Amino acid sequence: MSAPIAKNGENFPSMSELKLNIAKKMLGPNMSYSPIQKDKSHLLKYLPKSQDEMPPRSMEDSFLVGIIPLSKDKALQDKYVTFLGHVRIGRLLEDMDIFAVMVCYKHIVNPKLPENETFPYNLVTVLVDRIDFTDYVPKSNEDIKISGHVSWVGKSSMEVVVWLEQKQSGVWQRVTRALFLLAARDVNNVGAGIVNSIIPANEREKQILAGGETRKKRRQELQKKNLAKVIPDAEEQKTVHDLFVRTVESSDVSLRNRVLPADCIWMSDATISNVIFSQPEDRNLHNTVFGGFMMRQALELSWVLGLK
Repeated sequence: MSAPIAKNGENFPSMSELKLNIAKKMLGPNMSYSPIQKDKSHLLKYLPKSQDEMPPRSMEDSFLVGIIPLSKDKALQDKYVTFLGHVRIGRLLEDMDIFAVMVCYKHIVNPKLPENETFPYNLVTVLVDRIDFTDYVPKSNEDIKISGHVSWVGKSSMEVVVWLEQKQSGVWQRVTRALFLLAARDVNNVGAGIVNSIIPANEREKQILAGGETRKKRRQELQKKNLAKVIPDAEEQKTVHDLFVRTVESSDVSLRNRVLPADCIWMSDATISNVIFSQPEDRNLHNTVFGGFMMRQALELSWVLGLK
């Protein structure tokens, strides 16, 4: 997954256009907020019982490209710029998260669903498996291209790779690449929603799919090593002990007198918190606060803490 799947042409839709398009398809004609949610239980009958009922897809089928038009939209520039003049990374993470949902929507093709019927799935971000940044610093007055595709599929889960690039001197420069794991749920968010399987269309897609399977097994192994299930190993115990020894006076037999090592601060002095009162403008397509919004808040709060 060193580079996005290539597409000809540079006339890509904006993120705003993509958001509006998916909102129409997932919510139907009534997209405005209401505190009383409409019952969608009638959509459950359209959900497949197995992947055999759905056509296999290739990675190129889900490939999607959009533009964050910072060069033309001055109001958008104000939303994305930091006081240092750089692009707010939190805003980009927020866009990448909702873009991953759009990619999953494009991947799912359900023959049972009538053409004009509302989408019978809830698509939720489970985790961000990995984010890799380059040393390129994006400018706040140049367009950013966002692209991605489904890279691995389980029965109801999908891994999505998303790239951000910005053009410099006529060449697209990589900003970041992230791997998202999303889950498809039924429209009532009670059970899993079966999604289309993937059949690789070429050798490159086979390699990408194998990488997704490897990452799935690694996540399963990490779950087995959860601290609630497994005693820390010898190396982990040594790390904790070394930290403890560095912060106590060895001459004090009670070990109660704490000593701060040189060039260190106490963890209790490196904390910060914030209370965010969310409004409907922060909601996702399922009328909840979505992962990208929380990632932006967390990243920008951690940035403030780093400045302290």
